[in-house]
Amino acid sequence: MRYFWTFFWAFVLVQMLSYVVSSMTEGGVFDFTSGAIISIGVFLLIVIATAVIPNEPVEKH
Repeated sequence: MRYFWTFFWAFVLVQMLSYVVSSMTEGGVFDFTSGAIISIGVFLLIVIATAVIPNEPVEKH
């Protein structure tokens, strides 16, 4: 379930960012498919980053 919500929020936020950036650039056109592809990449980066980062408490030195 956490993967679903991670993908959902990555998808929504990347689409929103894509829309805002395309409307701010001169002659920019919003493209749904490029935002969807980028959101898949962001989702994979988030999943890989959470797998690599350890979840154990740090020992005191």
